[in-house]
Amino acid sequence: MIWIFWLSLSFLVYTLVGYPSLLWIISLVRRQTNRREIIFPTVTVVVAAHNEAASIRGKIENTLELDYPRDKLEIIVASDASTDTTAEITRSFAHEGVKLVESKERRGKHHLQMMARDISRGEILVFTDATIRAEPPVLRRMVSHFADDKIGAVCSVDDFVETKETWAGERLYTHGETRLRHLEGQVTSLVTLSGSLFAVRREICNVWHPDQSSDFFLALHTVARGYRAALDPECKARLGFVRSERAELSRKVRTIVHGLVVFFSHLELLNPFRYGFFSWQFLSHKLFRWLLPYAAIALLISNFGLWNAGLFYRVMLILQLAGYTAGTISLVGGPVGQIKALRPAGFFVLGSVATLRAWWKFCLGDKLVTWEPSRRG
Repeated sequence: MIWIFWLSLSFLVYTLVGYPSLLWIISLVRRQTNRREIIFPTVTVVVAAHNEAASIRGKIENTLELDYPRDKLEIIVASDASTDTTAEITRSFAHEGVKLVESKERRGKHHLQMMARDISRGEILVFTDATIRAEPPVLRRMVSHFADDKIGAVCSVDDFVETKETWAGERLYTHGETRLRHLEGQVTSLVTLSGSLFAVRREICNVWHPDQSSDFFLALHTVARGYRAALDPECKARLGFVRSERAELSRKVRTIVHGLVVFFSHLELLNPFRYGFFSWQFLSHKLFRWLLPYAAIALLISNFGLWNAGLFYRVMLILQLAGYTAGTISLVGGPVGQIKALRPAGFFVLGSVATLRAWWKFCLGDKLVTWEPSRRG
């Protein structure tokens, strides 16, 4: 029991604290830089949508307002068998050069992105969602990174627009993920891109997996082709919070299942003799993160068996039980559940449940190809 306890605790500490800390230390002596210039290659913005009538008009207008030469900008909305007026609204912008590609049956977001890629003309492909908004300079800033021939992909950071505290756990997670991506980009390359808004060289998109998450596999393809993926902290994708814990659970299950599919389809990137530091990042950021619930369960069970082993083990068990109780209370809701201090614990519990459900679906062969876009506030 002692061995299980300490191995589980060490794994949890390394994954949550040790890996980011080691990245930060390495970044002090190994900092990647890239050249930037104002350039204007042809750019195609791809917006995947399913029943986004409430958002698509604002998205198209926001994209048309981006500070980029109109003769160099192409906008394609890819509708995944939408049953509302998404397609009709998009066609109303045909005079602005906005194109529509439609799937008559549900094929999933990443299949729609592939369909848009096939009819696009851009040297740089930009992928985004219907609910995302961006400031006018964002596209020009992102494209400037491609002046460096070592850069293959660039992504934004998520910027929540709400001022009130709605789902603080998501904010905490997103800030941590952004910081981790920033460090990974400084050491070698991003392990995954932000699905809200990212840009990729066209050649990297030549190989496409229509049943896998493009924001993940394109980051891996970038490295496999000898490029780097970078993050620009000044390029912000504005979005709202997921409206409920239930919606967040569904989103996380879908995201993790997609991630597992991509990970186990690209195991060659775990070869450190070919990919160096990136292999370590790939393993630590992704697989270790998805194994956290199992380590937490092993820690808790072994701790029960060590109750009589000393005061330290008793305190550790009490702390674990208190944390899970706080997280459960936060998720159940009510006046007590609204206490801010409980929300990070709630997000950890929700994330753990989502991860376990995702592993189950993945092992059953469910790829969750079709999707319901997350409805955000």
